[in-house]
Amino acid sequence: MPNNQDKEMKNILSIDIGGSNIKACLLSPEGVALSEYTKLPTPGNATPESVLIVIKQLAATMGDFGHISVGFPGYVKLGVVYTAANLAKDKWRGIEFGQMISDLIGKPVRMINDADQQGLGLVDGKGFEIVLTFGTGFGTALLFDGELLPHLELAHLPVNKTKDYDDYIGDKALKKLGAKEWNERVARVIDIYKTVFNYDKLYLGGGNAKYIDSKLDENVKIVSNREGIKGGAILWKIKEKYHLITLSPKKSITAS
Repeated sequence: MPNNQDKEMKNILSIDIGGSNIKACLLSPEGVALSEYTKLPTPGNATPESVLIVIKQLAATMGDFGHISVGFPGYVKLGVVYTAANLAKDKWRGIEFGQMISDLIGKPVRMINDADQQGLGLVDGKGFEIVLTFGTGFGTALLFDGELLPHLELAHLPVNKTKDYDDYIGDKALKKLGAKEWNERVARVIDIYKTVFNYDKLYLGGGNAKYIDSKLDENVKIVSNREGIKGGAILWKIKEKYHLITLSPKKSITAS
């Protein structure tokens, strides 16, 4: 039988990096929350180095864990960041951030898009399911029969000559327009997704989902960030493919 230490070391530190906050929770291998859902503000100048400092602070409060799951707000492939629209400008492209976290904390890391990670914890696993997240920006995840499909940064499809979906229904738009007009925009986007993707089920999450008051179809559900948190555990159960890889520590680094 495994000893208690072995059991503890299978726990997972699940991290969700957002444009406003960086959140963390300790999960069992089955996705049961073993700690409080803890968050710290995302640094104003959210460079890789400054975000690492916050991750280190959160990790220090979480007890024992053997793996780390990271949801990142942008396009990630094999642990390398390609876009990070709501973090420090021109500081993230090509950064091997998954490896940096692994080296910093000394544990294996799997890092994917934040909406993808949440989606793993939300879906029923039947048919074509889409997760839309409304936070600082706009996030998307596509899953078929519970399997995560390659990530698409649909938030950066243009709405017009000057705006993409991030601009159109992101947090800045909500604050500028107010809830009524923002909800009208969200309803338009949902209609577009219904027509284009013909999904079986749509989940609306993220910090601003609570402001959605439009009439929704029966196969559309508003969810909380906490409902998707077990995605950090499921991430360690799925096979490595597409843009997913396990990154193990190579060297020790410090974040100060």
